[in-house]
Order: sequence, then C-alpha cells, then structure tokens
Amino acid sequence: MAVTKRRGYVPQDIEPKWQRIWQERGVLRAADASDRPKYYNLVMFPYPSGDLHMGHMRNYVIGDLYSRFQRMRGYEVLNPFGWDAFGLPAENAAMKAGIHPEVWTRNNIARARAQLAMLGILYDWSREVTTCDPSYYRWTQWLFLLFYERGLAYRALAPVNWCPVDETVLANEQVISGRCWRCGAVVEKRDLEQWFLRITAYADRLLDDLALLRDWPEKVRVMQANWIGRSHGLEVDFPVLGLEGEKLRIYTTRPDTLFGVTFMVLAPEHPLVERVTTPEHREEVRAYVERARRASEIDRLSTEREKTGVPTGGFAVNPLNGERVPIWIADYVLMGYGTGAIMAVPGHDQRDFEFARRFGLPVREVIAPPSGPRGELEEAYVEPGVMVNSGPFSGLDSRAGFDAVADHVERLGIGARSTRYRLRDWLISRQRYWGCPIPVVHCDACGVVPVPKEQLPVLLPRTYRRLSELPEFYRTSCPACGQPARRETDTMDTFIDSSWYFLRYTSAQEETRPFDPGLANRWMPVDQYTGGVEHAILHLLYSRFFQKVLHDAGLVEAVEPFTRLFTQGMVKRGGQVMSKSHGNGVAPDDLVRREGADAGRVYEMFIGPPEDDAEWTDEAVSGAVRFLQRVWRLTLEPGSFPVTGSGADPALLRRRTHQTIQRVTADYDGFHFNTAVAALMELANAMQDHLQRGGERGEAWDEAVRTMILLLHPMAPHITEELWERIGGEGLCADASWPTADPELAAEPEVTLVVQVAGRVRDRLRVATGLDERSAIERALASEAVRRALGRERPSRVVYVPDRLINLVP
Repeated sequence: MAVTKRRGYVPQDIEPKWQRIWQERGVLRAADASDRPKYYNLVMFPYPSGDLHMGHMRNYVIGDLYSRFQRMRGYEVLNPFGWDAFGLPAENAAMKAGIHPEVWTRNNIARARAQLAMLGILYDWSREVTTCDPSYYRWTQWLFLLFYERGLAYRALAPVNWCPVDETVLANEQVISGRCWRCGAVVEKRDLEQWFLRITAYADRLLDDLALLRDWPEKVRVMQANWIGRSHGLEVDFPVLGLEGEKLRIYTTRPDTLFGVTFMVLAPEHPLVERVTTPEHREEVRAYVERARRASEIDRLSTEREKTGVPTGGFAVNPLNGERVPIWIADYVLMGYGTGAIMAVPGHDQRDFEFARRFGLPVREVIAPPSGPRGELEEAYVEPGVMVNSGPFSGLDSRAGFDAVADHVERLGIGARSTRYRLRDWLISRQRYWGCPIPVVHCDACGVVPVPKEQLPVLLPRTYRRLSELPEFYRTSCPACGQPARRETDTMDTFIDSSWYFLRYTSAQEETRPFDPGLANRWMPVDQYTGGVEHAILHLLYSRFFQKVLHDAGLVEAVEPFTRLFTQGMVKRGGQVMSKSHGNGVAPDDLVRREGADAGRVYEMFIGPPEDDAEWTDEAVSGAVRFLQRVWRLTLEPGSFPVTGSGADPALLRRRTHQTIQRVTADYDGFHFNTAVAALMELANAMQDHLQRGGERGEAWDEAVRTMILLLHPMAPHITEELWERIGGEGLCADASWPTADPELAAEPEVTLVVQVAGRVRDRLRVATGLDERSAIERALASEAVRRALGRERPSRVVYVPDRLINLVP
C-alpha cells in the first residue's frame, strides 16, 4: 500500500479542505431517481434564536454520522435540514436585541449554517426549508384551509392562559406556578375566540397506531398514550337538591364504587357553581373561584400540591341509594376534563381520600380485599376486590361489578356507558406578530370566509407590530361578496409549521402544491428521526396527526411519519445543561480552533450512551485528540512505533479487524456510538501491538488500516478523508463501501467452556469454537475436578450452551 507522507496531523490544515471538496462534489445530495434503496434520515430542525453550542451539536453530529454510515452501506440517503423560524423564541430574542424578528432570524441562520459546516456536518442544502419564508408558509396556509374544508379547523370561545406582558396566549405547559414560563408575569384567564384543530377526531387512531411504532422508545409511546388518555366508563346523573330538574352528570371509570360516594366536587368553572352555592358560602366560593382561575392546569393537577377546596352548601342525591351528598368545589377538578364534576369515593381513590381527611369528610369502604373488609381505612384501597355495603351488588367481584352496575344504571335511564379522552382539541391561535397568518377573513354578511387558495400566501407585513394594530393588514374585502371585511389577526402556533416540514423536504422547490405526492411516497416515512425527548408529546403527536389527515386526503400513502425514533440526552457542563443563559456553552468555533472538529465529534460520541445526559469536561477532549493522532501515526508513520517484542501473528490482527467490523456495524446501527469508539480504540491497540511485536506490514496490515479509516469515517470524516487520499484510496472515503466482516475470520479459534456439576463451577476448559455436545461431554468428563465432583456416578442429564457452558447433573 503506497503512502503519501506530508506534514503531521494538524486538523486546522485538513478540515477546511475537505469541507470545500464535499460541497463542490455535492456529497449527501439525494437523488430522487436513484436505483439505490432509499433511507430518509432526519434530525429535528432548530429554532434559529441564537448561536449554537456543542450541546446542540450532539444531535446534529449523530445525524451526520448516521447519514454517512447508511450511505456507505449502499443507501440513497436523504438528509435535509431547515429552520423552525417562526414563534416566540425568535420574536422575544429579537425584541430584546431591538431588531426586526426577520433580521434576527436570518442572521442566526447564516451563523448556524457556518457552525454546522465547520464541524463537517453535511446536509442536502438544496432542500433547505425556512418556515418564515413565504414560499413555505404559503403551503402552511394551504394546509390550514384543507383542514378547514374537512371540518377539522374551527373557531370557538375558550378560556385561555393570557400573559399580560407578552400579550399572548400560553399553552398549559408554558404556565409554571401561575406565571409565564418566559417572562415570569402572573398569568390571567381570559375567554377569547380562538382557532382550534380537531385532533380529538383522530384520538383513537393516534392511540391505536402506537402499536405500529415498534422502533420508538417505550417511554415515548407511553407518554403519548397517557396524553391521549382513553378510558372506558359510565356517565351518571346525580339530581341536585333544590334545583328542580337539574342534574350533575359525572363520568367514572369505577361504577363498582358508586355506593361509596360521600361528596361531590365541581370544577370552579362549572356553570352550576353559582346556582348550587348557598348565600352563607357565596363570598368564600367566589374568592376561591377567582384564585383557581389564575392557576395553571398543570399546577392544579400536581400530585405534590396540597389539596384545597370549599363547600358550596348545596347537596346532590346519589341515584342508587338515595343518600344526600354535599357538593364542594376544588381546583383539582377541571372543566375541560370529563364533565367538570366528579363523584368522590375516598375509600377507593387516594386523591379523594386525602381531600376527605383534610376536610373531615366521611370515608366509606365498598370494595374489600380478598382477606375481608378492613373497617377503618388508613389509605384508599384501589385494587380489585369484593363489593360490600353496595346494596344488591354486595358480594360481587368488583371487576364483574363494572358491568353489573353499568347495566343497572342504563336500565334505570340515569346514565350510559361512555368512552372519554384526556386529549383536547389543539388551540392554534397566537396573538403575536412573528407567525404564519391564518388565511381567513371576517365579513359581517358572510361570516368566516377562507381566503381563496390562488390568493395565498397572506403575507406577513414588514411593519413589526401586532397584526391587530395594522389597519393596512387587516382591512380587506370579502372574497365572497366583495364588501369591506377584516382579516384574521391571530397567527398560528409554531407547532403547525413543524408538523409537516418533513414532507416539504421531499420536494422543497415545488411551486404548485405543498409537496409532490409521488416524491413524498418515494421518501416517506422517515426511516430515522432523531431529536430531544422534550418533543415526545406535542411535536411528535401533532406530526402524526397531520400525517393521518394528509393520508385520508389522499396526499400521502404512509399513515405514520417516523418509523424509528431516537431521543438523545442533554450535554451538561459544570453540572448544568449547556445553555446561553447558564453561560456554560462550548462554542464550536473555539473547539475547532483548539482541537479540531473531528476531536469534538469523537469526544461527543464517546462521552456516554447517547440516550443519556452526559457531562462535558474540556480536559477530556484531549483523549479524543490523542486517539486521532495515534490513528494518523499508525496509518502514515507506522515506523514511529518501536519494536519491543516478537511473536506478531497476522491471523490475530485479521481476526481483530473483522471482529471490529462486526462490533462497529452493530453499534452504529443500534446508536451505541460510545462503544463503537471503544471498539475502534481496541483495534488501534491491536494494530500497535502488531507493530511493536515486529509484525509485517503486509496484507493483514493493509486491511486493518483501510478498515480503521472506513469504520472511523462517519464519526471523524476529515482525518479519514485525508488518510484515505494518502494511502491511495479510490475516490472519496465518503463514497467508499462499508467493509463486510467475514464470520469465519472473526471467529475465535478457541473459547473458554465453563464446566459445572449440579450448577457449581468445577473447571474451565479451552475448547475449539463450535464444539459439538458429545465432544464437550467427553472433554468435561476427562477433567479430574469434574470426576471428583461426580464420583462414580454418570450424569443423568446434560445442559449444554455451545461455546459457553456445560452443566452435568448427577
């Protein structure tokens, strides 16, 4: 193997060279008409709200590594990138900087592109999308109108979380301890006309189709299932005393506990609160309602928060036993969940039990454990059991009691079986400037009128001010009747933009529709999707919803957008997550200038399992530098390793080479990048040992060198391209084929066979790999230690695990 020698390893000399060459040759530019099998690899696109640091880069390095790996394996890889450019993060950062959000966003995009390039991260930039470009949000508006036409977009009055400082609606997840997550202002509740997408129409499919996502992390599937929250139960009417004909409808998943109701609880927002409250309780109730309206739903549902509530003075009647039960209000009951009223069964619900204990309300046992009634309860009994104190149902197994009581309620005409969901429709209205305008107008004569599709996009005006403050924007004419009308001044939630961007990548230059269905069907679904677990619910759920709607509309074949999902952990420094606010970010620019891009990439992959959080230490990066320097010397300066022994075996080197191919291939495919680095370091050790034992640099050596370069390339692309060129490799290393392991060459000639007698280890034998059972028994019985343990007996049974263990049972 001819080797071209020049100056030693100086990453700053070689990295810009190869970045330029990759760009010139269009490496990783996907061909739509390729004969190769497709592989769509995608990382979640970022908010361009500031500089990137190495915490961000972990995601992008993983994506680049995986794209290069699959390309070398023979796939036509689509690896695009773009920018989730609309939304509060960019707008607030721009406000703080005192510049227009678009200027701020464009500057950040240019900066981030340069930072990605300096780390050797390649994308098909011909498919770049930026959600604030009219060429993109024209089609976001088109999709909104599609949802509207299909009855999936509607406008309704709804209570919302309102930040008086940011002057916008906040999602429930953005309210922390009653305050805005971004500015800290006390959040108010307001009733506003808002736009919604009817995601609840797809609740069953979103839940049931989680079974298709076998290559998603189990924790993510569980989080989505819990968020959708499908339950089967019974609705029951409780008459209200003193209000003729008025009933409280509750929903319960435990009909078997209906005889254990000792009080009712209404959400503070329930419309009957005022009517059931007696005069002596009215002042206390109104004060409590006001406090509850200021709290977020997340805070109200917290299990760590002490339960609060007040009595209304009103009573309802349990329709099964005729008992009067007091009506309370408490903020842990929400109007948006169930019916906004619950029957409280403190004997068999821990939350109700704690509430009853706090306020001195009675606790009744109606489900007894198999051992019998417990009498005084110290906690709620929530397991199955036997119904007691339940009238005609006493003695019945509680699981059978579900249907028995439900049948009884339905026969009486006081309720019915029902299926309910925790999931609620998606509120998409935002009262901010920096977002996609909603393409409808409001006409006094015609009502809500969609903007004709041929008039899209409804452009965001250049003047940076809330749209409701820009007459030049909202004054228009009705598309239906031509009379003066008013444009919608809300913009869309930025999650809308990110719910279909992966489809736009398949034909990013398409000018007549959101995407080319033929190309979408060529590339979709995404084969590998990588990003933070913080997006486990909202972004991933909304994307799945969009995909299903578009499938139903005949625009795409795939029913799920992402086949395989990987969620990487955070990078910490000094015990805190890397961030601009903590001032602990490591800038890629500084890293490249000091140690080089490849060292940073290798270190970030070696730092720990990529699904876990990892601690960055500046000093430890030097370990990656030393490893790359050693690979450089092994390839170009093998004579620099002094011979200190003898007995080099080319067959051993070949075995280690092919074992490393097996290990690294499996590790890359399984996202075990840290152990892949360890395997490559072990190969480097084997190569150095071969040299220092006086080994020849013949066929086995050349194979080891080429294999090291190819296996390391996805992780450290610059140094491997340079080494590939210098050893005379054909073309680019990025274009080379992935090495294939020979199982026979990788097999160990001998293994250690553990010999047990009656389960106790008696000996360890070195035997040939693949030894058959009969020969293994003969070898075991020849062992003196085994013969002593067996005595005169012959084994009555043998358990044999090839290449690992044999157990002789007397």
